[in-house]
Amino acid sequence: MVEMRRLNQFLKDRKGRWHYQRRVPRRLHNIDPRGLICMSLRTGSLEVARARRDALAEADELYWAALSTQTSRAAVEPAVARYRAAKARAMARGYVYTPIDDLAQEAQLGELLKRLKDVEAAPQVEKPEAEALLGAAAPAAPKISEAFEIYCDQIAAGDLVGKSPSQLRLWKKTKKRAIINFIALHGDMTMDVIERKHAQEFYNWWGKRLKPKNGEKARHPNSANKDIGNLRTLYQRYWEFEGEETRENPFRRLRFTISNYKDIPPFDSEWMKTRILAPGVFDDLNEEARLIIYAMVETGCRPSEIANLMPENIVLNHDVPHLQIRHRDDRKLKSNSSVRDIPLLGVSLEAFKQAPNGFPRYRNKEDALSALLLKAFKARKLFPTPDHRIYSIRHTFEKRMLEAGLDYGLRCTLMGHHNNRPEYGDGGSLEYRRDEMAKAIFDVSINEVG
Repeated sequence: MVEMRRLNQFLKDRKGRWHYQRRVPRRLHNIDPRGLICMSLRTGSLEVARARRDALAEADELYWAALSTQTSRAAVEPAVARYRAAKARAMARGYVYTPIDDLAQEAQLGELLKRLKDVEAAPQVEKPEAEALLGAAAPAAPKISEAFEIYCDQIAAGDLVGKSPSQLRLWKKTKKRAIINFIALHGDMTMDVIERKHAQEFYNWWGKRLKPKNGEKARHPNSANKDIGNLRTLYQRYWEFEGEETRENPFRRLRFTISNYKDIPPFDSEWMKTRILAPGVFDDLNEEARLIIYAMVETGCRPSEIANLMPENIVLNHDVPHLQIRHRDDRKLKSNSSVRDIPLLGVSLEAFKQAPNGFPRYRNKEDALSALLLKAFKARKLFPTPDHRIYSIRHTFEKRMLEAGLDYGLRCTLMGHHNNRPEYGDGGSLEYRRDEMAKAIFDVSINEVG
């Protein structure tokens, strides 16, 4: 979208009817001789005029990008920009862009004459106007790599509001992997030539990786489904963005069944007490990483939630010291269910007393934290099986609450899980939560463990 310096930029009121009026930038006079562009928007409504102005302004930008790659503002090739400009211009003039061959065969005579009349009424019978209303711009689509950039920069812009830099990197990295894998198999195809057979071949390519015959490690179906799902989403949202909602998605209903999915298991309570909470086991870790481990033990928080706590969300001067897990303007939580207040007890309370301002070393660096903790646990042989992970601390917290008889709804609240049961309250007071959690905590002091 063109950035407007003024709300009514490029708009001119002529006897109660709004017109789109704009000069061709001086640097483009050699490629666009129109000089002063002036076109009726055929409305007296300022709101409607602004919407049509936006479409025409964007169409002009795309048209100029198509004429000269040096002036391109779009991450698409000139032919694609030209085609998109024609579609945008037709929409702004109240028409659906229709290729010229389809117009000749399918359009009613009255509509065809109306389009011709509007083209003739345009100043100097402008070429872009003719291309738009008479469907003369050759259909074109970007390569899948270019469509992915359009998706990231424009289509999914609203999805990314509130994500931190690290969350943005992870979001793009996961989706880009699917594009890289597709291009490795098929090449950088244009979006309009991707067919069902290409999607099936990609599905079969992943199938061979799930059951390799050359001794390579088998990949998990979840990775395959993520790739296929990301390609399905890109295809659907790109063509919806282009106004072609009825295109059949070639990646539709392609999915591998996950029959042997292994959840991350919890640690046994005795293992936690004798191995992970053993005295001095983390003495050689830096202080923030060591305290984060203890902060997780009696809160069940995700490592990223602990690492990104702000000082104001660590409430120690309260009758019930607690954490406030919240969305931030620059960082989203995993879900709305993740918003919660967790009383602090045991080694976790002691950890936060030593770090009342949180852990700035790992704020927005949760990937570095995860890598460090994983390495530390492996080096100390703290994973009893290959399936255990750092997240096992969180799952152990949930298991201990279950075994201590805590209510299902309270467990969901404290874990930040969605509760499938009807909600009749706020999860109980902090005092209630503290007293219930006290039934499950380890009787260990941080002074004993490090």
